[in-house]
Amino acid sequence: MMASLAVGMSDLSDEILLYILRHVSVCDLLANVSSVCQRLQTLCRDKSLLAHVCLSEEYTMDDQRVRNTLRQLSNHVQSLSLNGVYWLSGGVMDSVSRCKAVTRLDVSGCRLTALRLSRLLASLPLLRSLAFDVQLGFDATKLSGEAVDRLSRLAELRQTLLTPSYGVVPCCAQLRKLMLQFDISDVTREGIGVSCHLMVGQSSVPHYEQLEEFSARLAPGEVNQTLLLLYLAVFSVHVPKRLRVFLVSIPGPNPAHWPAAPSLAQSLSLRGDLEALQLPRSWLDPSSLKRALEGNSPKHLSFSRCPALWPQVFLSLLDGGVRDASRLLSLNLSGINLVPYSECRGTEDQLLPTNMSRLVSSCVSLRHLNLMHTHYHHEHDNNLPPNAPHLCASLAQLKHLRSLTLPACALSDGIQSYHSATQTSSLLLLRGLKKLPRVGIQNYRVGSPTATHGDTTLGINQLATGCLHLETLEIIGPGFVSALPRLEPCARASVEPRGMCAWARAVGDSHLAAIGGFSRLRRLTLAGLPGILRGTGMAHLVTQCKDLRALSLANLGSLKIMNYNSALLEVFRNCSQLRELRLEQPYLIANLNFFDALSCCSRLQRFCLISRNGSFEALAAELFVERCSQLVMCHMFTGGTLVACRNLQKTLLDRFSPKRPGLSAVIYPIQHEDLPSVIRDIPLTLLDGMTLFQSHVAQPPRLSPW
Repeated sequence: MMASLAVGMSDLSDEILLYILRHVSVCDLLANVSSVCQRLQTLCRDKSLLAHVCLSEEYTMDDQRVRNTLRQLSNHVQSLSLNGVYWLSGGVMDSVSRCKAVTRLDVSGCRLTALRLSRLLASLPLLRSLAFDVQLGFDATKLSGEAVDRLSRLAELRQTLLTPSYGVVPCCAQLRKLMLQFDISDVTREGIGVSCHLMVGQSSVPHYEQLEEFSARLAPGEVNQTLLLLYLAVFSVHVPKRLRVFLVSIPGPNPAHWPAAPSLAQSLSLRGDLEALQLPRSWLDPSSLKRALEGNSPKHLSFSRCPALWPQVFLSLLDGGVRDASRLLSLNLSGINLVPYSECRGTEDQLLPTNMSRLVSSCVSLRHLNLMHTHYHHEHDNNLPPNAPHLCASLAQLKHLRSLTLPACALSDGIQSYHSATQTSSLLLLRGLKKLPRVGIQNYRVGSPTATHGDTTLGINQLATGCLHLETLEIIGPGFVSALPRLEPCARASVEPRGMCAWARAVGDSHLAAIGGFSRLRRLTLAGLPGILRGTGMAHLVTQCKDLRALSLANLGSLKIMNYNSALLEVFRNCSQLRELRLEQPYLIANLNFFDALSCCSRLQRFCLISRNGSFEALAAELFVERCSQLVMCHMFTGGTLVACRNLQKTLLDRFSPKRPGLSAVIYPIQHEDLPSVIRDIPLTLLDGMTLFQSHVAQPPRLSPW
């Protein structure tokens, strides 16, 4: 019998060790791993490990550690990201100038003045891609001639605009890819209105002769829309010949009109190489959309909140308007059939199983699909054949699907049996024999007939069986609106009353338990589901999805009583891999038991709690932050007093910031009049990184958790 031989790290080949070291942060490679032995020191200097460096999530690094790291990387790094390192001082940016070989640089969210940007650009002769923030007081006239020369050679630029400005776009004559994010408030902190007239005297309207990709994400506000139209002014005269990606998303029901949209659509149809398209609802009519898609084979399409385009979208995708629908990778149909809600809405206002089945058969390569703010009512139309496929059964054919957003009613197998059960219960109640159960909220019990045979969960079970690689799932009930004000006005204009859809009300704990069939799930959002009672299905779900990294739960069950608290604590105890958690419930009590269970999520990095009438125990919260040593974001907006909130926030920052320089602790009463200003101070990287809805495809702006 052969003796077993132990294999150690020293026995592995260099190729295997390099593969392992790719999963170690650069900071740890240089500071710790390289000092183990001579061999590892040599491997840690391999160019494959140091060529592309991201320091964005190194929340424990202070100014000095970042400077030391950049000094060691100076001769190796080609792509460097400092995106969102909001806690570092502006002086750290001067150390980036050591990295002479950098071709791609991302300093979004960093403190960067025009003078410092000028010095940085002058020191990077090979730079071809740049991302940065245009902050208040930015003056492009302060850029040196050498810096302007560097900008003229850029091929890619991403600007986050925090003040009305063209930024550096007019200097970038060779741009092929331009990404803009507009996040300008309509009023200053002093209550003074912001105007784009501040741009008078700046450089002329930019031209995009070589442009191939254009994308713009807008936060709510008139100033953002006005500024976008200034950036697009040149498109009214000349559309770049090579343009193949055009993505613009404007929140709210009434986006500013852009008269040049039809001519843009005409131009996009000429070359036949359109890759991605997203336009606001008022910019295109069906005939323009038909021309834009005709003869093209796009990979990304978004028609969010565009009900007027609903018939043409299906005609183009199903009846030959698109040259090859099988190339489509992501499709956003959020709110595309949104009309004023009634229980008697016609089937033409819903997702029809026949259309969706044909869509799936045509778009076989889809990886991302968003059907939020739509309706699908199984058994709604008695004229359908008895074997008409459930929506989930059709979607189960998408074997490459990675992210999916569904309306809650799409999980229901129908309400006929439910109505029958309700009528029987009502009769028994009149006889005094039985208490009437609440609609759709029967408890889920492991091993029960419903759990075993899937009597009411056939659709979601079929979906889990077919989509084996699904990583992101969002189930959104009709009428959900977040309690925080950042996007609230836009959201309120596009949702229907909570609880109006009987199919959505029928989704309960057994459906949540069935989600456990997606064993590879990493991100899960459940919002606006009134049919949840005790949360037992959710507790079962997390025992099956063992690799869950991000969890968002909002307005589940009754809004007046927190009736799934025990199950929620059980969820925490079984989420050992969880990195991000967002909770929103009007009456959530964050007491010692709550934080003790939450401490079991030892790898938690981001935590956001929204509870309009809720409360917290300060000592329990402090102990939780101490136990979760990787936590760098703790945001709680509750019904507590301003004094209690400020005291806890100060305690957390004073005690934990020295070892966690990137710690963001924001504790504030949700009904305080200054809350909008407080939220405005939160770094965008935290707002974007902790979003409620993740799978808005075709690169539209992701909704903030606020």
